[in-house]
Parts: sequence; C-alpha cells; structure tokens
Amino acid sequence: MLTRKQHELLTFINESLETTGIAPSYDEMKDAVRLKSKSGIHRLITALEERGFIRRLPKRARAIEVVKLSREAERARAGGSNVVHADFAGARGGEIAAVAVPLYGKIAAGTPIEAISNVDREVEVPAALIGAGEHYALEVEGDSMVGAGILEGDIAVVDRSDTAENGQIVVALVDDAEATLKRLRRKGDSIALEAENPEYETRIFGPDRVKVQGRLVGLIRRY
Repeated sequence: MLTRKQHELLTFINESLETTGIAPSYDEMKDAVRLKSKSGIHRLITALEERGFIRRLPKRARAIEVVKLSREAERARAGGSNVVHADFAGARGGEIAAVAVPLYGKIAAGTPIEAISNVDREVEVPAALIGAGEHYALEVEGDSMVGAGILEGDIAVVDRSDTAENGQIVVALVDDAEATLKRLRRKGDSIALEAENPEYETRIFGPDRVKVQGRLVGLIRRY
C-alpha cells in the first residue's frame, strides 16, 4: 500500500522514464509532487525502494529504474480509476476502495498538546470519505469534541489546508507549538476555538497566533 505522495512520485518517475528515457531530477520531482524540500523526496524515494517499486542504480547520476507499478498506477495507465483498492478486515462483497494516508500521531480534543510532525504509521481510509487534495490522519485524545460525535480514540481524517470556513472543525496550530482539534469561529479580528463539551471554555486568540493545518472530513472508529 502506497501513500498518495508515494503513488504520485512513482507515477511521475515512470512517465518521465517512458517519455525521456531518464529519471527526473530531485528538483523536478519536488515540483511534481508539490513538496518544499528535496529531503522529502529522498524519504519518498527510499520508501519506494524499500517496498520494491523502484531500484537505484549505483554510480550513475539520476539512475532510477521502475521495477513495478502500484495497482492504481496500472489502472490509471490503462485508463481506469486511480484510487487504491484494499481489503478491509471483515468486509463483505470483496474489495473496497481505499487509500493509505499518513497517521501523524495524536491530536488533542481538549487542552492542546505539542504539535505533531512525525509520521507514526499509515491508515487505510475509504476512498469515498475523501476527495482531491492531500490528506492525513490523527488519533483523537480527549473529550472536548464529544458534542460533535468525536470521541477519544477516533481517527480524525483531515484535508490538509491553511484555510477554513467559519464554523468548520479544524486542526489548529496555536503559537506554532500546540495542535488541537476545535471548531473555528472568527469574531472580528479574533479567532475563537470552540469545544463541543460544556466543561471546556472557548479559547480566544489574536489572528497571528492561530494557523489552520487542515479541515476535518471524516472519522474512523474501531469497535
């Protein structure tokens, strides 16, 4: 199972090899998958190599060989769907469309916790739950959003974005240090982060103290 970025990079490398006969540069890869640094490309390349999708040829510049394509890349090549398919445990009726998204750890639905930046693992998300764009997941910790049906232990599926509509539930980064899951309200020049639990107070911040990191688009709950 590949993440969306891994799939995008594998497809771009394969198309470049078929078109030009040489692998793209790291700068070209960075632009193609919309990353800000070449270190991110290096991590994606390493992950693809470890999973057996590509092979780097020693002592040759820009020498990458595509060993195999992911199933979604094969379907896209043939003019089919480009969603990843995976078998969900206990599912009926065979294969269910799913995509793998990175799980960045825990997010506080209560008092904000330290901002999350490292990928913990990946989780499979039903493709129907998300649309276009880049997504990630966070495990909910705390009970401040129970009124919105968000419980501790739920996996929050987030559409990565730096903007949100008034009233949407967002991942908010406070003072570049703490991340929390709350409902966003703009009140004049201030930003309110509202809980959905009467035991928690609404917190008010100046506009320069809060950055939107994404919008909640779905939840995964284990029973």
